Amino acid sequence: MVWLSVLTFLVSMVIGGWVLRGARRRSTAYGQDKPQRLHAGEVPRLGGVGLLAGLLMGWLVGLVNSQWGGDPSSLRLEPWTLSWCVALLPAVIGGLHEDCTQRLTVRYRLLLTLLTAALGITLAGLYVPRVGLPWLDQWMLELPWIGMALAALALAGLPHAFNIIDGCNGLAGMVALITALAIAHVALQLGDRGLATLMVVMAASSAGFLVWNYPRGLLFAGDGGAYLWGSVIAFGAIALVQRHPQVSPWFPVLLLIYPVWETLFSIYRKLARGVSPGVADALHFHQLVYRRIVRGVVDEADARKLLRRNNRTAPYLWGFTLLTVLPALLFWRSTWVLMVFTLLFVITYVLAYLAMIRFKLPGWLRDDS
Repeated sequence: MVWLSVLTFLVSMVIGGWVLRGARRRSTAYGQDKPQRLHAGEVPRLGGVGLLAGLLMGWLVGLVNSQWGGDPSSLRLEPWTLSWCVALLPAVIGGLHEDCTQRLTVRYRLLLTLLTAALGITLAGLYVPRVGLPWLDQWMLELPWIGMALAALALAGLPHAFNIIDGCNGLAGMVALITALAIAHVALQLGDRGLATLMVVMAASSAGFLVWNYPRGLLFAGDGGAYLWGSVIAFGAIALVQRHPQVSPWFPVLLLIYPVWETLFSIYRKLARGVSPGVADALHFHQLVYRRIVRGVVDEADARKLLRRNNRTAPYLWGFTLLTVLPALLFWRSTWVLMVFTLLFVITYVLAYLAMIRFKLPGWLRDDS
């Protein structure tokens, strides 16, 4: 598994470098008036190309090694890996098209992620088998369409959730890397080396991208990269619960609650203000951390200082993510414990959000250096 990770990392990194050198002209300039913009200058938003290349190379080489090479590394990849490769393409290709043209509306991007969800359900056979509540689980046994509907919601929604948190250098990429490794860790404990291999390859491809993305901010993942992260991690999370009854369905909920709750809370606050959820704004959690906590740079016209301020933002959110990842890994079998931690995160998020909005952060938390 190590050699496959190294191969994936190198492919992702090299393709990312190629994008930097030769593909800038294929990426439409990102508007200076975008409210979510936290950088200066024009940065290619085609990091998804390298991510996709590294991922597919790792998965396909691993599959060939498993099926026809004797599988000396015990990767245990099976032909169903191909269904994953096909299923994620509509969302990722649509995202890459948006990165190149910025002409694909939110409606069409949502339809493409729904197509990926439909292919995941039909080709890969993904569905949510249970939710950890006995009375509802019984209904799901009698009405399997409920599990398919929940899978469709997760498979179509998580790509957009990663797109929302992809707002500063190293944030979405590190969250994807951490969550992919967490799924792989549990899969290995259960002896599911095939699923673990797919997730480790996802993490390795993300690491190759991060070489260019953090801390220098030379390349952005764009919609294509965010949709790839969301799709693959949603596939892996559902497959883990589906294949192993020992895993609580609340394990992936707690593991991914940061991007999921960020999305749900954003929809709520926009609707409360009478604004369409599809309209971008500058009030996401990471943007408030950037403006309220990381305050050490005053002259935002200086690109180097703006980059430094951007880079200081992500580590706060990495720590925030670990608050959910660590208990998820410790209690991945215990539904009620996971539910309690999920509720605690939601409460903590809302309190922290309100504190930042109202300028009521404690002095020790503000970075004025």
